Amino acid sequence: MREKQKNKMTDLWTELKESKNKVYVYGTGNGADKLFEVLNAYGIQVSGVFVSDGFVRDKSYRGFKICSYDEISKNSADFIVLTAFGSNRQEVIENIKRIAAERQLYAPDLPVYGDQLFNAEFYAVHQSDIEFVRSRLSDSRSVYVFENILNYKLSGKIDYLFDCQSDRHEVYENILKPSEREIYIDLGAYRGDTVAEFLEYAGGYAEIYAVEPDKKSYDKLAAKYSDYKNIFCINAAAGCGIKDVKFQFESGRGSHISDMGMKVASCSVDGILNGSKATVIKMDVEGSESNAVAGAAQTILRYKPRLQIAAYHRSEDIFSIVRQVLNIRDDYRVFMRHHPYIPAWDTDYYFI
Repeated sequence: MREKQKNKMTDLWTELKESKNKVYVYGTGNGADKLFEVLNAYGIQVSGVFVSDGFVRDKSYRGFKICSYDEISKNSADFIVLTAFGSNRQEVIENIKRIAAERQLYAPDLPVYGDQLFNAEFYAVHQSDIEFVRSRLSDSRSVYVFENILNYKLSGKIDYLFDCQSDRHEVYENILKPSEREIYIDLGAYRGDTVAEFLEYAGGYAEIYAVEPDKKSYDKLAAKYSDYKNIFCINAAAGCGIKDVKFQFESGRGSHISDMGMKVASCSVDGILNGSKATVIKMDVEGSESNAVAGAAQTILRYKPRLQIAAYHRSEDIFSIVRQVLNIRDDYRVFMRHHPYIPAWDTDYYFI
């Protein structure tokens, strides 16, 4: 077993600052913008930017001509690659693996939301929180996943992710174990893919409430389940109350609450159910998980539904979500699983 990264108390940023090798960023866009901000803060110089074959255009990004990996390889004998995007597509992951076999490659852990970087200093400050979570995990697999995610966050090494990933089938078969009688709440239902996944494993349902704030995604969600009885689609942002919130609409799954966004309706699990029961609640709400848990507190306290909560949007999610749920009910068993993705997205806590 690898030596635990936490015992060294170093992180990727320290390693990069001390390295003599050139650094190249793989990718452009929002992810690269965030990465450049951190690199600049640490005084780490970037030597160039490249993108995947097929995306190379006669353009520049942050003063660098956008190149291909092969072009950079011809001009540089040895260099470090930092990925600046997220993907679970198999062909993308295989390409990352190919580059990693030839170069030092890292996938820096950057918070999707918030500005707290999970570095060695952050780990040291929150070590007691991390130890608390470790002590509450309910099976050896969860402990293994937890350790690997921590090691990955500090080091940026993708092997830690590959070593601890599992597919959704294992979760449904061994942890969630849904039946045909579930009352399922899907917070962040997107276009209905997670509802469809749940139905595949449950084989049926009693009631489903699917909540999605993005209007375009909601329209597709509502159309997909328009002929289903007792599937209720709600166009709102999941939170802890019923007041309107400002929501920034992005392409795909990046939409989130933001002061720069447009007003949309807000709802809570407790408000939706109005004292009625839920048996399974899924929360993947782009950094608003804490508000969503607060908005489900009475349902959690009264009925102890099984919970699936995303744990990767904010750096503090890896410990704060567990503390928040267990402060409501201390009798949950806690599990963690990571599903194939680079960086450590699709990492979830399960409360049973």
